Amino acid sequence: MSFSDLNLIEPIMKALKEEQYEVPTPIQSQAIPAILQKRDVLGCAQTGTGKTAAFVIPLLQLLANNRPEQGARRQPRVLILAPTRELALQIGESISAYGRHLPFKSAVLYGGVSQQPQVDALRRGAEIVVATPGRLLDLLSQNLISLSGIQYFVLDEADRMLDMGFVRDVKKIIQRLPAQRQTLFFSATMPPVIKELADDLLKNPVGVQVAPVSATADRIGQQVYFAAKQHKQALLVHLLQQREERSILVFTEMKHVANKLSMSLVKAGIPSEAIHGNKSQNQRQAALSNFKSGKTRVLVATDIAARGIDIDDLALVINYQLPNVPETYVHRIGRTGRAGAEGIAIAFCDQEERPLLNAIQKLIRKTIPVVTGHAFENA
Repeated sequence: MSFSDLNLIEPIMKALKEEQYEVPTPIQSQAIPAILQKRDVLGCAQTGTGKTAAFVIPLLQLLANNRPEQGARRQPRVLILAPTRELALQIGESISAYGRHLPFKSAVLYGGVSQQPQVDALRRGAEIVVATPGRLLDLLSQNLISLSGIQYFVLDEADRMLDMGFVRDVKKIIQRLPAQRQTLFFSATMPPVIKELADDLLKNPVGVQVAPVSATADRIGQQVYFAAKQHKQALLVHLLQQREERSILVFTEMKHVANKLSMSLVKAGIPSEAIHGNKSQNQRQAALSNFKSGKTRVLVATDIAARGIDIDDLALVINYQLPNVPETYVHRIGRTGRAGAEGIAIAFCDQEERPLLNAIQKLIRKTIPVVTGHAFENA
């Protein structure tokens, strides 16, 4: 199947060609027709599956096919809720890319920065709004945005909303939406509380499930290094000095570890920046920009901050600390090996983390090869 088989309008096809998109991913080939048929969708897909395009592309076409009357005041018709600023901005970039030949305006609403530019964007007639829950509720409380005209509602990364404690805020927002709307619900995992929320929101949805969370892509080569906790930093510096990859994402569990690790890498002559929830919005965006442009070789990130990092040629992911939730490992390494490219995922494991490694291997149903003979193995 190609995108030309999906009955997409010419302005969107032109944009996809310019983006060098030819073959839709499995979630795109399943979700796009269902959304164009105005069906509610329940999508279960992990990161790196092309999920954003799976809902942005058909929503742009639905807007194009249902334009307001000439002279009517333009108000938000699409609301996309995302858990983090980074993901919201990433979705906003996708809307701009796929909709570059369409006349629709969009606004991305997120906290940590002045609200005035975002309010100005709304006043210019944004028909598509991407928002984090907190900032949207702030603007609603000030009567600076109305959701009465929303025809299409997308809840993205619902499980991350739960992890970040946003479910109550999401429910408050849903109460402000029109009852008659098309709803698209996406989550990487489906714990009971998320399934319950989906059941409340969706009407006879089309289910789309791609790449279950237990699956790790075959094109990602996985390795594990056993090393004592106090030797991990030296091991990381040693590896990075030996390897040639230019874009490397390093995951830590804790913010202070990310800061310390990044500073240590810089001292070792390895361009690095840290990104986590305590950084200001400007700091986070600058770090992302430097990483995407290649100015920064290594980005050290916590899981929440890493949502929204979408780089096709990310060569290497390193789990400096193993996650407490096995599914998170799958999401982390899914950052590499995208768009048909091969990737490498390396994990560091100390003695205390052995149970976490066992849980990960049980989930993915494979044993991760152990690298032996390295300088820090028995240090």
